[in-house]
Amino acid sequence: MQKKQKQVIVIAGPTAVGKTAVGIDVAKHFGTEIISADSRQCFKELKIGVARPSEEELAQVPHHFIATHSIHEKVTAATFEEYALAKAKEIFLHKNVLVLVGGTGLYIKAFLEGMDVIPDIPEELHNEVIATYQQNGMEWLQLEIQKWDPLFWHQGETKNPQRMMRALEVMKAAGRSILDFQSGEKKVRDFSVKKIALELPREELYRNINHRVDNMMEGGLLEEVKS
Repeated sequence: MQKKQKQVIVIAGPTAVGKTAVGIDVAKHFGTEIISADSRQCFKELKIGVARPSEEELAQVPHHFIATHSIHEKVTAATFEEYALAKAKEIFLHKNVLVLVGGTGLYIKAFLEGMDVIPDIPEELHNEVIATYQQNGMEWLQLEIQKWDPLFWHQGETKNPQRMMRALEVMKAAGRSILDFQSGEKKVRDFSVKKIALELPREELYRNINHRVDNMMEGGLLEEVKS
C-alpha cells in the first residue's frame, strides 16, 4: 500500500483579513495543528500589538511558534525554518496534514523553499551598521553600498534600507557580496503544499484594521509598548 504524502496547507493574506479564524476552521476540519508563520507573535512579551490569537482561539486547536521566544533572543527566518521543519516532522508522525498560518512572507518562503546559508554577522558589527544608518540616513547607506558592494548596488534592492544594511554587514563580515550567497535554488521538501490566499474588498479590510487598532488601544496597547 502506497504511503500517503503529507500536506501543508498555507493560509496567507494581509493583516486583519481573517487568517486566524480560517486557519482554525481548516485545522479543525482535518483534525490537525497550526504552525504560525508570524515573525512577531513568537515573542512572549508581545501580545496586544502583534494581534496574538486569543486564549479561546488558541484552545481550539494546538498552535506552535506563538509565545515561544523572548524578544531578547535573535529570531530570524532561518530560526523559523529550523523550528517549523522540526515541528512539522513531529506533527506528521500522527497527522497527514498541517496548517501554516501567516503572516510573514519570508518565513513562509523559508519553510517551503529553504534559506540560503549566509555567514553569521558579529553582533557588534550588526549594531554598528544600524546605529550609523539611524544617525546618517539613507544617503549615507547608499554611498556605503556603492563603495563596499557595487554588485548589490547594481542588482539589489537599493531603496530598501533593511536589505542594504544586511548587504553591508555581510560584505564587511565575509568579504563577499550577499548576492554571492543567494543561489535561488529551492530545497525539496517531503510534503506537498496547497496555498490559500485570503482577500477582502479594500473598504472592508480597512474597517477591520481600524476596528483592530481600536480594540488594541482599549486592551492596553500603550501599556504594553511602555513596558
